[in-house]
Amino acid sequence: MKRVLTTPIKTEDIIDLRVGDIVYLDGILVTCRDTGHKRRVLSGIVPNTPLEGGAVFHAGPIVKKNGDKWDMISIGPTTSMRMEKFEKEFIELTGAKLIIGKGGMGAKTVSACVEQKAVHAIFPGGCAVVAAAQVEEIVDAEWLDLGMPEAFWVMRVKEFGPLIISIDTEGNNLLEHNKAEFAIKKEKAVEELSQKVKYMKY
Repeated sequence: MKRVLTTPIKTEDIIDLRVGDIVYLDGILVTCRDTGHKRRVLSGIVPNTPLEGGAVFHAGPIVKKNGDKWDMISIGPTTSMRMEKFEKEFIELTGAKLIIGKGGMGAKTVSACVEQKAVHAIFPGGCAVVAAAQVEEIVDAEWLDLGMPEAFWVMRVKEFGPLIISIDTEGNNLLEHNKAEFAIKKEKAVEELSQKVKYMKY
């Protein structure tokens, strides 16, 4: 059965999620990248859109003005690790429950997910047009002074995903776990290969 989270997300909605689980999102999703994180954490400027129980997407969308509204053209994830410097404080300040991006995040974000009971999820790269099709409406745009990619786009989405849980509320980190496993497998593979091609050393 497809598991769908709906904003505002409560702790009980995500407490049993584990890394590798796949979920989808209904409700309000906002974009926030490097400059937006820095503005919220360092400058203390608070967006009008409440983020308590919210979902935040590390993405720089392409949008098009359509009369007095905006149309979403493309919205692919950006590398989440770029926000690692600010993510812990950002989660603490905003109360966001679901952080979405590309790739994994580090120890600071893991700490925030455990302490604040939040999760990080990966949206598959290369699917920016698919993601845009899951945006029902852009309901607001804040911080437009930062430029299109860095602005705070507020969207209503329907079954947005798939989202792969990469950090859960217990602090499990899917990508770091995979790196450790791959390192072990690599050492074994290199040793086996070396035995097969050792004649090439002579």
